[in-house]
Amino acid sequence: MKFIVNRLLIKSKSQELVNISFEIKESFALVGQSGSGKSLTLKALLGMSAKNLDVKLDIESSFKIKRGENISIVPQNPFTALSPLTKIAKQFMLDRDKAEIFMQMVDLDIDFLNRYPSELSGGQLQRVIIAMALSTNPKLLLLDEPTTALDSDTKDAILKLIKKLQKEVGYKILFVTHDIGATRELCQEIAILKNGTIVEEGKVKDVLENPKSSYAKELIESNFKNRKKRV
Repeated sequence: MKFIVNRLLIKSKSQELVNISFEIKESFALVGQSGSGKSLTLKALLGMSAKNLDVKLDIESSFKIKRGENISIVPQNPFTALSPLTKIAKQFMLDRDKAEIFMQMVDLDIDFLNRYPSELSGGQLQRVIIAMALSTNPKLLLLDEPTTALDSDTKDAILKLIKKLQKEVGYKILFVTHDIGATRELCQEIAILKNGTIVEEGKVKDVLENPKSSYAKELIESNFKNRKKRV
């Protein structure tokens, strides 16, 4: 499968917000601080950009880009992604028997389908979200900081699950995050965003161990220092 963003240009009336290009060969991380353009990029790929923005998107893809069919998203906060008043089973856009298959794929007991979101932990809810994302048989899975609301052990388990399922299902990954360390677990390639432009990109191992730009170096060092403090 091919997925190349030849150019994504996003402008407001007063300024250029994003101007990037990249290729997702298998798993690609887009890393940056708040305001760097990560969320704007995701919304553009989903066709959900604000109406007051001018978006030009040139993509080469071997599959049609259509949310709910070939492209799915795992959002940042599983607690706000589901209706709190509706049982899990009713939130799948599938028959019960098919929903059970996807619940088993993410290592959840099918009895969870009978529960409300408030009865599940954060990690369990994120697994439900992943199951729902996979139920559309996506060619591209967008990950919008999916481990931010989770503790360290649960975060590691979720990243390993996504990687395992990628091998089984065969989707491409675009991982949008500020957690540079997490990209080691999930991605082959990385791009670092600053003010809507890519300042450095390459293999994850190469960029993390030998950053060429001063901005990337500072961002990486700061990220790993903060991770050590949290531990």
